[in-house]
Amino acid sequence: MNNDTRIVFMGTPDFATGCLKKLVENRYNIVGVVTVADKPAGRGKKISQSSVKKYAQEHHLPILQPTNLKDENFLKELKELKADLQIVVAFRMLPEAVWKMPTLGTFNLHASLLPDYRGAAPINWAIINGDQKSGVTTFMIDEKIDTGEILLQKEVPISENMTAGALHDELLYTGAELILETVDGLIQKNIKPQPQPLHSTFKKAPKIFKNDCKINWNDTLENIHNFIRGLSPYPGAWTELNLNNETFSFKILQTEKILEDHSYKTGIILIDKKTFKIAVSGGFILINQGQIQGKKVQNSIDLINGTTNYNAITLKNC
Repeated sequence: MNNDTRIVFMGTPDFATGCLKKLVENRYNIVGVVTVADKPAGRGKKISQSSVKKYAQEHHLPILQPTNLKDENFLKELKELKADLQIVVAFRMLPEAVWKMPTLGTFNLHASLLPDYRGAAPINWAIINGDQKSGVTTFMIDEKIDTGEILLQKEVPISENMTAGALHDELLYTGAELILETVDGLIQKNIKPQPQPLHSTFKKAPKIFKNDCKINWNDTLENIHNFIRGLSPYPGAWTELNLNNETFSFKILQTEKILEDHSYKTGIILIDKKTFKIAVSGGFILINQGQIQGKKVQNSIDLINGTTNYNAITLKNC
């Protein structure tokens, strides 16, 4: 759809870039892009630009990078873009002066079926909790986080071994399509916003920190498998290995469940020429991909080939 509706897009990571790309490819009128300020990153403190900014530069879109969304200069620049509609994907909480500015309002794309999984990590938590479906929601922004009136939703199934990374990609594709439907619906005034339910039993999606990612090998087989795939590839579920009186951090990125009765103690590592698995209650966690501290990501065969003494490897504190 090619129209004259003036759109400002706000976002930062790859997930947002995919949505902006879809709008540009379909010739929507993007009059401005708002993203985070450049910042130093990595050991060399090299200045890093957001994924959204890089794409916007490549397509010669006007870019705003405020450090303070209430700054008068930023608000003036934003107002001068004369946006009819603002779209937010993986950005920051907006002050009222920003989200109320366009005549058609401001809507957000969220990577869950709201009201479930409000918060910073909806994709991760849906898999960690063992859900069989996820989805995307567009909703009008209001003064609270992820609570505005729902515009449109689409479901996406979650398969047994799907990782957070794979679900991210599915939701990105579905979410980009949903944004186009939402923009068209708002322009044509054929979407009726629906209030979110007021109950307090919805699932939550708080931000995940490194210490939250340590694997509890005393949990159930199902929960451990879900935990690992829900944190893969980022930030990565991890455990600690003991080898030759040294302790190494070990990220586990891809696994399968093996349901099997056995008499092994929880946490025992079993390695042969083809398989790398860990005994847990009710079966084994078969490791297909991992990353030992200081090394690159490897598949199970490479992990095995790089291990000189299988019997010397144990899990710390297990």
